[in-house]
Parts: sequence; C-alpha cells; structure tokens
Amino acid sequence: MSASITQKKQPYPFWLGGVAATIAASITHPLDLTKVRLQASGDKRMIESIKKTYRTGGTRGLFDGISGTWMRQMSYSMCRFWAYDESKKILGAGKDAPAWKLALAGSMAGGIAGLVGNPGEIVMVRLQGDFAKPPEKRFNYKHCFDALFRMVREEGPSSLLRGAGPNVFRAILMNASQLASYDFFKAELLKTPYFDDNIGLHFTASFAAGTVATTVCSPADVLKSRIMNASGPGSNSTMGVIRQSLKTEGAMFMFKGWLPAWTRLQPTTILIFLTLEQLKNGVDWSRSKGFTFL
Repeated sequence: MSASITQKKQPYPFWLGGVAATIAASITHPLDLTKVRLQASGDKRMIESIKKTYRTGGTRGLFDGISGTWMRQMSYSMCRFWAYDESKKILGAGKDAPAWKLALAGSMAGGIAGLVGNPGEIVMVRLQGDFAKPPEKRFNYKHCFDALFRMVREEGPSSLLRGAGPNVFRAILMNASQLASYDFFKAELLKTPYFDDNIGLHFTASFAAGTVATTVCSPADVLKSRIMNASGPGSNSTMGVIRQSLKTEGAMFMFKGWLPAWTRLQPTTILIFLTLEQLKNGVDWSRSKGFTFL
C-alpha cells in the first residue's frame, strides 16, 4: 500500500494536459469553428452558421482548420497545465488551498501559456475563420505549418505576436477561472457527503468550471478573435477594435457568441478534465505495473 501511495505522489508527465486538451478540442471542433465565425464574421446565429458551414463544405467543412487546433492545444494547453502545476508548487497551493491562491496560480500559468501559445492561437483563428470570408480576402493556408511559415515570410516574425496582449489577458482569465475553479469546486464537493473522487465528481466540478470560464473570458475572447483575424495595417490595435465595435454594436459586443462559446467550452472543459483524470489513472496503473517511463 505504501509503495502505491508513494508512486501516486510522483509528478505526472507534463504533456498529459496537452494530450487531454487535444482530444477534447478535436471532438468539439465544429462548435469552436462556429464560435470564431460568429465573432469574426457577419454570421448572426449559431445554428444558421453551422448550416452555412455544412452547406458550403459538407461534413469536412465542420473540421476546417483542425490542424491549427491541434497546434494550439499542443503548445498553449500543454504549457498551461504544466505551468499551473508548477505555479501551485511555488505558491504552496495544496489540496485544500483557498480560491485566491488557486486563481493566482492559474493567472501565472495563463500569462506564460498565452505568450507561448500565441502563434498557434493565430494560426487556429485564421484557419477557422478563412472560409467565412469572401474569396478575395482569404488567406488560403494549406495547413497549420504553411500558415506559420507564410505569416513569418509575408508579414514578418512580429506577426506571431499579433494580438498577444488580449490573448495573454484571456489566457490569464481562462486559467484563473477554469483550472482554478475546477480544483476549487472539486475540493468543496469532496467535503460534502454526496461525492467521492470519481467520474461524477469530475463531471460536476468541470461543468461548473466551464460556465464560470465562459462568462469571465467572453470579452477578451471576442477581442482576440477580431484582432487576430484582421489583416489590414493598423487593424491589430486593441483600442481601435474596441472603439469601432462599441460604435457599431454597443457594449454587448463583448458577449457576442456567448452561447456557442458556452456550448463549445462546456463540453470541452468536461472532456478535458474527464480525459485528464483518466490519463492520470492510467499513469498510476502503469507505474504500479513497473512502466516507469510514465
């Protein structure tokens, strides 16, 4: 028994979070695609936007830009889960840590991951939003690596940091709300007589975390999508985008696409944490069988 407990205390592989997020994002990609197109194009309603995508591109069209999603998850998400665990160690945020300490750890992780994952974020947004544009305004990238190389060649290396400000801000909000609230809800629910550390607990805590994260992140998410999807000179000004959007749409533009964002983030959050918990269980099992490379 003591050997098993000792093994469970070993750090988990840093890439588990990235793998879990990639699996989840692949399943929910059509919803994320719809969210980006609602935020960055003239599409008005979620269902109509999905129908339009299916009508013009078929089933394959619902997975436009998925290579960008994979690039984003294996850079941003892998980094954020690793940085969150490391930040909790630095802050001494243990199992029953207060919410503020978990939120601070999440903010630290978000700041790091938002910067590291910015190129992948731009690639993902552009690949997803391309077919919603008129043909003459499309980027026509072949895949995520073609997008990355062409951005550097055609727009300069600085293009990889386009929209980094709102992206980092959104990443801080996302990790402070999603990762921290999952840990918080999980710990609080375990104090009740209704939950054990099983899939029911993980589902409930992740459902709550997804709703919190969607609401907190919506304003920065909208700004990020609009800035990154722009291509004209000077169009990457955060204040310029805010002023123009307020003038034409009013303050509620910050929550445009909230429903598809929630519809996408909710199952994504649930899938991420359910998958991550199962991956951790798999690592524990493999270690108990002597597979020390995990």
